[in-house]
Amino acid sequence: MAPPPLPSTKMAPGRLPPFRSAPEGAVPATREEGKMADSTKGRPAAAPGGKALTAEQVVARFNRLRQEQRGLASKAAELELELNEHSLVIETLREVDPTRKCYRMVGGILVERTVKEVLPALENNKEQISKIIESLAQQLQAKGRELNEFREKHNIRLVGEDDPRQPPKEGPEGAGAKGSAAGVLVS
Repeated sequence: MAPPPLPSTKMAPGRLPPFRSAPEGAVPATREEGKMADSTKGRPAAAPGGKALTAEQVVARFNRLRQEQRGLASKAAELELELNEHSLVIETLREVDPTRKCYRMVGGILVERTVKEVLPALENNKEQISKIIESLAQQLQAKGRELNEFREKHNIRLVGEDDPRQPPKEGPEGAGAKGSAAGVLVS
């Protein structure tokens, strides 16, 4: 006599079986799948909308916040270089005869102007760039605060960073002990 057939593992298209986690960035097919937490990753953390975040979601959001912060810092650095370049050109043009010809790139097109026409436009651009840099600096500070709050809320530690709540470990028996606090370790 043959053993009874096993239940079919075929699922509706686009749905994952309950024992597998969805790939990163995947949208859950049902509301219940989105709320499932992977028990091997630790307990889920509370999210602002009352939903629970899994450890993978916490790490993904943390990395996204870090990437946004890096993007802001990169843009600010790029604009600082442009501001310095504007300052050098303005200094150079102030020492030149105002009726002298100069060339300026406008929308990818090189146009011929005089120094007296270009200098006010460059000074205006420099002021605008300074304002944008100030705005980016404020955004960068706000993003840093948001990132730190998120780290504290979800107990995120970076690789190589000691847990500030744990006393320093001394001796060979302390080196192998694991902390009891649940948290997320991010590289």
